Amino acid sequence: MAEDEEIEPPSSFVEQATVTDDSVYDEFEENWPDCWARAAATLDWFDPYESVLPDDEPPFEWFAGGTLNACYNCVDRHVEAGAKNRVAIKWESHVGETRTYTYQDLYREVNEFAAALRAQGVEEDDVVTLYMPMIPELPIAMLACARIGAPHNVVFAGLSADALATRLESADSAFLVTCDGYYRRGSAIFLKSKADDARLKAAHDLEEMVVVEHLGETEHLGAGQHTYDELVDAHAGAAVDPVERDADDVLFLIHTSGTTGEPKRVEHVTGGYLAHVAWTSQTVLDLTPEDTYLCTANIGWISGHSYVVYGPLALGATAVMYEGTPNYPERDRIWDLIEENAVDVFYTAPTAIRSFMKWDTSLPASRDLSSLRLLGTVGEPIDPRAWHWYYEHIGNGNCPIVDTWWQTETGGMMITTLPGVEKMKPGSAGPPLPGVGARVVDGRGEEVPVDEAGYLVLTRPWPGMPLALRHGHRWGEEAAKLDVDGWHYFTGDGAKVDDDGYITVLGRVDDVINVSGHRLGTMEIESAIVGVEGVVEAAVVSVDDAEAGGIHAYVTLETGVSGDDDLRERIAAHVRERIGPIATPDAVVFTPDLPKTRSGKIMRRFLENITNGEEFGDTSALQNPEIVGELESIVRDG
Repeated sequence: MAEDEEIEPPSSFVEQATVTDDSVYDEFEENWPDCWARAAATLDWFDPYESVLPDDEPPFEWFAGGTLNACYNCVDRHVEAGAKNRVAIKWESHVGETRTYTYQDLYREVNEFAAALRAQGVEEDDVVTLYMPMIPELPIAMLACARIGAPHNVVFAGLSADALATRLESADSAFLVTCDGYYRRGSAIFLKSKADDARLKAAHDLEEMVVVEHLGETEHLGAGQHTYDELVDAHAGAAVDPVERDADDVLFLIHTSGTTGEPKRVEHVTGGYLAHVAWTSQTVLDLTPEDTYLCTANIGWISGHSYVVYGPLALGATAVMYEGTPNYPERDRIWDLIEENAVDVFYTAPTAIRSFMKWDTSLPASRDLSSLRLLGTVGEPIDPRAWHWYYEHIGNGNCPIVDTWWQTETGGMMITTLPGVEKMKPGSAGPPLPGVGARVVDGRGEEVPVDEAGYLVLTRPWPGMPLALRHGHRWGEEAAKLDVDGWHYFTGDGAKVDDDGYITVLGRVDDVINVSGHRLGTMEIESAIVGVEGVVEAAVVSVDDAEAGGIHAYVTLETGVSGDDDLRERIAAHVRERIGPIATPDAVVFTPDLPKTRSGKIMRRFLENITNGEEFGDTSALQNPEIVGELESIVRDG
């Protein structure tokens, strides 16, 4: 199958898809912004909104006048509709323990913990920070906060005490929910000790701390510290009325990962955000209440908020959660989860797919994956080779793939195909979703020619937009560098668009390499390298010393493939052919892995530090910090 071949969705999928008529694009265009009433219709409102969007200039107030509660929409209404025995969350621990929560179970425990939070002094609009691993108590705590109108501030459990302290201060949060610890790759990580350190480092006092006893090794609790079970047991059977929240009230705070600088605080609001993620879960992920769904994202990041918790639960689907990594205790763990739970929809990251490719194709082939109906990718662009592997080896050529582009700042999906409507183009995310305005422009704000690189900007407000953009604030200094007429959001990503309006995202515009005055995008070079047989993943960085060469490539290979000079030459030849001699790597370093954040993003900063012999500093944000030292030795001894 050619990499550039267009692929029709299977007729068996189209027959049952949520959206099958391409007229939806014209309807949204002709009826904008009232078209977004479709998204609002996925929710139950206490007070109906008076207008979808009263004004097309800031401040944007989506679903003005409406009131609702996110917890009610994710839990209560399903119980009231007679679905109390439907499974809401199926969880598997690091060591094989399982827990199943029906919507009635979820309703009971969320109410009990909401009552406990109130008893600890949490009031409406107080920010509660959640520093927890992938355990059921995390979504329960999120929903309990939403129930009482207290915005939550989830901090990824893999971050350091300093990072937690920074986020506590940024959120002005006096309440913390954490756990004693968790397992990662067989080793216990003691989380409460990091939380205690952060408590000492934070500029303001924490009033209360709640500790989930996950490992059963809780240390002595000090003043203002309580165990989760103690509080839930003390409020057994409690019922807390869901607080009516205005559509524009904050639902949660989340911070970007800060891999290229200080973490950025993003606030998402109740009505627009929840409508956006529910509607995209329904139309893009094709989720229904009857579906079992697995997303590999960690809830500590926005993908987990939107498409592990809020989107699927708002629709009444069954979400599969698991603790730990996809290759522990064995590399077939994900395929076991899909087979054992008869998963219908699977949503994962390209970096995970490339790991699956590297491990062993026989592993998914040995499992029954026939329950799968739809596949999705999130987090970064997927190269055509990985796309085809995913399509053929996991979907057996029968499952559409939705290659979704969106960001922490957008709240939910923005650019992707609708799987029951459009052809798929491997490597291209697709057109903007109905109702979404997106353009690819040059520095003067003019649209670039077809298939030429430019800046990706969003030119219309959307329901899931963050609070700062609702009030008209441009996001980041980069926006001022583009001369685009009218309101817009500069995404920070480069992209190109084809004749059919399909957008291919090229990666962050700051991920560029300057070689002899030429600015080359890392994504373009890396995609060319990955196109070489035997290569699974690549990252390229620049060398500070021009005499030492312009580009160094770090490359991981398929199992059984040898990294030798012949492969280096094939990589160089392929890059020369696809891009030109200027992009040819001066050095190719073969490595078993690349330094990545826990959300799967490659940390090129560490590769740059290693390449240029610089100190690489704190590695706590990495999922595999040991690889930094290994690579330093490889480069030094090379």
